[in-house]
Amino acid sequence: MTEYEGFVCAPGDVGKIAIVVSRFNKSITDRLLEGALAKLRENLVSEDQILVVRVPGAFELPTLAERLAWDEDVAAVICLGCVIKGETPHDEYINGAVSQQLARIGAEYGLPVVFGLLTCNTVEQALVRLIAGDFGKDDVGDGRPLIDSGTRNGVFWGD
Repeated sequence: MTEYEGFVCAPGDVGKIAIVVSRFNKSITDRLLEGALAKLRENLVSEDQILVVRVPGAFELPTLAERLAWDEDVAAVICLGCVIKGETPHDEYINGAVSQQLARIGAEYGLPVVFGLLTCNTVEQALVRLIAGDFGKDDVGDGRPLIDSGTRNGVFWGD
């Protein structure tokens, strides 16, 4: 049996890693962004390879993710956001639309599109996930799925 495990290429070999982050629920999404940046830096992605784009809310994540996917210099897109359940089912519509579109973009453009969208019932639940996850233990928005799946422009494989 052959088994492959992806890892980030040497600095300069990958291309740009784009992070699209929602401004809505900023106290949470800023922390997701901090975690993603820390994990990318830890894996030798240089500052000039990282592009951060802010959008109004989670619903806009796929629009910018697709725009970035058109750019051949972008090797992967990390999408970060937080949708909190309210009194109406709007969260279900947002979460469903965003997840379907991000999956489509990744498949259509052949590049990793990391789903870092917290879908929580309360703000407290989101904060607990941030603290409990410590930006890496549960892979929420920390870039690890990107590291595990390689990139469009340069995948190196290890044993």
